[in-house]
Amino acid sequence: MAGLTKKQILKMAEEQKVKFVRLQFTDILGIVKNVAITVDQLEDALDGKIMFDGSSIEGFVRIQESDMYLKPDYDTYTLFPWSPQGEAVARLICDVYDAEGRPFAGCPRGILRRALAEAEALGYELKVGPEPEFFLFETDEEGYPLVKVHDHAGYFDLAPADRGEEARREIVLALEAMGFKIETSHHEVAPSQHEIDFKYTNALTTADNIVTFRFVTKIIAQRFGLCATFMPKPVYGQNGSGMHLHQSLFRGETNLFYDPENELGLSELALHYIGGILAHAKALAAVTNPCVNSYKRLVPGYEAPVYLSWSAKNRSALIRIPAARGLGTRIELRNPDPTANPYLALAVILKAGLDGIKNKIDPGPQRFNNIFEMTAAERQAAGIESLPGSLREALDYLERDPLLRETLGEHVYTNYLRAKELEWDEYRTQVHDWEIKRYLQVY
Repeated sequence: MAGLTKKQILKMAEEQKVKFVRLQFTDILGIVKNVAITVDQLEDALDGKIMFDGSSIEGFVRIQESDMYLKPDYDTYTLFPWSPQGEAVARLICDVYDAEGRPFAGCPRGILRRALAEAEALGYELKVGPEPEFFLFETDEEGYPLVKVHDHAGYFDLAPADRGEEARREIVLALEAMGFKIETSHHEVAPSQHEIDFKYTNALTTADNIVTFRFVTKIIAQRFGLCATFMPKPVYGQNGSGMHLHQSLFRGETNLFYDPENELGLSELALHYIGGILAHAKALAAVTNPCVNSYKRLVPGYEAPVYLSWSAKNRSALIRIPAARGLGTRIELRNPDPTANPYLALAVILKAGLDGIKNKIDPGPQRFNNIFEMTAAERQAAGIESLPGSLREALDYLERDPLLRETLGEHVYTNYLRAKELEWDEYRTQVHDWEIKRYLQVY
């Protein structure tokens, strides 16, 4: 609900008999955190007076700088639809401020705000529509998740083959009750894999919606005795879960990516935006595909995009141009996955696109052939490069990209890089089941 005031929120909370309010924010890894307050503290919360200890949050501050304040975005006020009757729980998404009342440099939402402000100064508004995928797995008697599918359905299958239909239906209903405009929901390619798409809107609201979507999906799945996971590649030999991001730049009600005079219906601005993303794609992967497991999905053969290219004709390209034109003209970036911090991901993607516009970066030729079927020699001859093959490689590219470093800011850049290098080192030094099976008896 846009344009809410403090007075309206206090009135709604009273009428809705709200008992508790959760003040939500995210850490640099995109994990949702919250401070729970009683409704008696709501007025103080709306005035930005609620404090929390930032030293306990990943990548925030040192213990001697721990006092942080939460400033709610009034328009994110909503009720949790699963609250017990008579004990309504509301939530507000917050920006983080330091003790001096300044926007905190480590707040991911603030980083996206800064990128959007730069676009606005140039006359652009970024609108984004996400397509997040996830798996629903069985759980054991104690509720712990098992990598065990609960159906053997396929793309767009219906019940009774798709036993997740009821859970997915309840997820959609919960999201709609929280203000989401759901466009489609369906079974995906792999067993127990699902997708729910919500309508495109401004980038900040989309990022808020993605973090909300993830925790709502997990909560509702749990009520059906299932575990929802956004892990990119939980099952070997099956398709992984992505989060394609449909993007367009608007000025008022005008879609700036559309040009009816162009053969493809794409403006020069759109082509330069694509060029910017492709130019920074290898470094972007460290943010849009942030986990070790992300790169188990980004391999040929499972519909995941790997090659740096664009096309209006096939789905093997990193950036696809869907058929819709006019207000629906957009690009679809296909490599991001749902473990990405959406605030950071949209910020760096936008800045890469703006870099392409400012410097008129040529995206190269459109690719018509199925790149997955090309040989390595054919791809090399065509000048088609690949995304990084591992998190370590992606981090190396991030370290060499000054634009992304400037976008994240020194605080988040340093802490994000440190956290991800630790993650890579922990993975690198582990002994995995595959190694035991492959080498233990052979050698």
